[in-house]
Amino acid sequence: MSRSHHFLYGCRDSIPMIVGILPFGLIYGALASLAGLSLWQALGMSLLVYAGSAQFIAISLLTLGSGAAVILLTTFIVNLRHVLYSAALQPYVGGLPQRWRVPLAFGLTDETFAVVQRRYLARGMAEHGQWYHAGVALALYLSWVCSSLVGAVFGQSVPNLAGWGLDFAMLATFIGIVVPVLRSSPQIAAALVAAAVALLCYAWPYKLGLMAAALSGIAVGVALERRTVTVAVEEGAR
Repeated sequence: MSRSHHFLYGCRDSIPMIVGILPFGLIYGALASLAGLSLWQALGMSLLVYAGSAQFIAISLLTLGSGAAVILLTTFIVNLRHVLYSAALQPYVGGLPQRWRVPLAFGLTDETFAVVQRRYLARGMAEHGQWYHAGVALALYLSWVCSSLVGAVFGQSVPNLAGWGLDFAMLATFIGIVVPVLRSSPQIAAALVAAAVALLCYAWPYKLGLMAAALSGIAVGVALERRTVTVAVEEGAR
């Protein structure tokens, strides 16, 4: 099968995530416009930053009159979770030339990771895996940029768009992608622990609760995986 076919398959498999991205992007564009950003500023942030949660936080901090240093530090902390994503994908994309790794790294988001990780786990880099990855990343990127543009242009004409609860579409879509992947006991335990910590630490400033949840889930998952391997080895030695 050709590279273009795998690229198109990546675009196709992105559709469930696009359903969640579109309303999220609309809300961002509307809030950016209400915060006083020009059309090009709002669109430029989506084009160059391309990080939904960081963009929402930046808009909130700009509205509060926060300085550049506070905005940069806060968004840096929020996006630290991408280090975990990169570590998980490194065995697959680490051997690619830089002309591939740089754009794929730029396109790495929560949604992109959810789609491509499932594919890599099933097939690895076989069958032009990088082209599939590129299809996912580009489809999601264009969806975010286009929805941000529409929100910035028309968002102010829709009353209280942010209060419509459209952002729940992203949460529901992401849950639908992640839950089927949770097949082993360590994976399920890691997800439950991460969810519990996220709820307990929801009020932490600068979204630090998100990092605490991720690290807690990883720690539990790794500990249980090691325990499972140890038990299997001991039983095999009997």
